[in-house]
Amino acid sequence: MSAHQPPNQGRMLALLVALLGAGFALILLPFLGAVLWAVFIAIVFEPLHARVRLQVGSRPTVAALLTLGLIVAIVILPLVLVGIAVVQEAATAVQRVRSGELNFAVYLQQMVDMLPSWARAILNRLGIVNLEALQAQLTALLAGSGQFITTHLLGLGQNTLDFLVALAIMVYLLFFLLRDGRDLSDRIARSIPLDPRHTERLLGQFVTVVRATVKGNIVISLVQGLLGGIAFAFLGLPAALLWGTLMALLSLLPAVGAALVWGPVAVYMLVTGQVAAAIGLTVWGVGVIGLVDNLLRPILVGKDTGLPDYLVLVATIGGIAVFGINGFVIGPVIAAMFLVAWQLMTDRGPSDPR
Repeated sequence: MSAHQPPNQGRMLALLVALLGAGFALILLPFLGAVLWAVFIAIVFEPLHARVRLQVGSRPTVAALLTLGLIVAIVILPLVLVGIAVVQEAATAVQRVRSGELNFAVYLQQMVDMLPSWARAILNRLGIVNLEALQAQLTALLAGSGQFITTHLLGLGQNTLDFLVALAIMVYLLFFLLRDGRDLSDRIARSIPLDPRHTERLLGQFVTVVRATVKGNIVISLVQGLLGGIAFAFLGLPAALLWGTLMALLSLLPAVGAALVWGPVAVYMLVTGQVAAAIGLTVWGVGVIGLVDNLLRPILVGKDTGLPDYLVLVATIGGIAVFGINGFVIGPVIAAMFLVAWQLMTDRGPSDPR
């Protein structure tokens, strides 16, 4: 140590890094989703980027641009176009509710009339058959929900500018993560104060879980949403694209997601006398849509992450509850990293000096 170097310089530097890191995180907070998805997409498409690098040789910028172009063409642009179509369909549905064209009191009355007398008596005691008040509440709820979907959930409508800025930031960061990702990951690995073997295992698990979770959940969601939308369109239900998209989003919740949409519709069809349609939708929902979740999720998510199905379920639901839509990746990642860190700690033992 130099004679002019303060003895506590290491601690001061650590404190300075911690404070500046907190400030930097605060700066990134408004666009945390864009930053996270740039990282997630870069990790998922790194194998593709590696093949592109082999084709173009020692030109990392060209390789990053080509990979980015492929990602935009096959992932980002289709999702944006589908999002715009869904927002338009949602706005139309909300307008139909506000104008009274969709009268939920009528639908509820049909369901109540089909119930046995003892069930209607229970509803009367609970005050649930006050259809006028319930209609007003449902209309307000659906109008508010539609407003939320069109302006917040999908990031469009009044928030178009915010959405476009976040999208631009994500694409911009994605380019640099593709081009410089290896150097950046090596630098992060060297800065972690752990045994290199432990660091490699932690970072390897992080990459594995991100790839498995993003690819697995998105594939499952797209398949279930497509199957659900096809069923709704076949039955002649309005806004099939909107309901299919909602099923795709809810499919991020393992086991029960898509059923939260098609289940109530099947019940409504059953109590209103559309028995064949109700049975067909139920069979399709359980035997086809549900089978996709039961077959693909353990293969695409649980197997690669090394997490049991129940932990994937809890981590996904908890992640979404805490972090919003990004939580379906963050939750399983935190759970898997915790298990690896715990295993590393227990493997060392209390007297292991490493």
